[in-house]
Amino acid sequence: MTGRQLALAAVGVLVLWGAVHSWSRRPLHAAPGVLAADVPEQVDLDTPAQLQRDDVTLVTRAHFDATARVLSREDYRFDAGASLAPTDLALGWGRMSDSQVLDRIEISQSGRFYYWRVKDYPIPRREIEESSANMHLIPADAGVRAMLDRVRPGEVVRIEGFLVDASRPDGWHWNSSLTREDTGNGACELVYVESLTIER
Repeated sequence: MTGRQLALAAVGVLVLWGAVHSWSRRPLHAAPGVLAADVPEQVDLDTPAQLQRDDVTLVTRAHFDATARVLSREDYRFDAGASLAPTDLALGWGRMSDSQVLDRIEISQSGRFYYWRVKDYPIPRREIEESSANMHLIPADAGVRAMLDRVRPGEVVRIEGFLVDASRPDGWHWNSSLTREDTGNGACELVYVESLTIER
């Protein structure tokens, strides 16, 4: 093969990989109805524990258990937290897991934030804010990472683990929200995921 042929073959492989990757991550669309009725469960810890991930220290703040619909996913490779939390999932529960509601809400993610926009409110604004959240996910092991790689928008997932604060010796830090009632900067959850299952 000539250099040009090798280059074209490499481009072809990349295009094919991209197509397969996009197809495997395509959103699912469910019939109307609430798919994840319950709010996430959080138990604050009186005695936090420390976990070490390379040069990052994680401090557990609360046990966390959430069953929610995936509204959107965004993968990160180049920001300061990418090696720790490679994927963000925007999650919804209650009426924010109902296709009839979600069909009237435009949802996106960028720069570690989750955004939504409506022409008219299918449910009250405050309910949207309190029934959905952007979560930065730290896989506890390779098995959790592999399962996270499979997650598609529209699926219902159960996530169990801990809300954590993260820090490095150079002063970098990343803290988790400890409430579902906040919005804006600092409102995202940083979750150390010990178990992730796709419910449906």
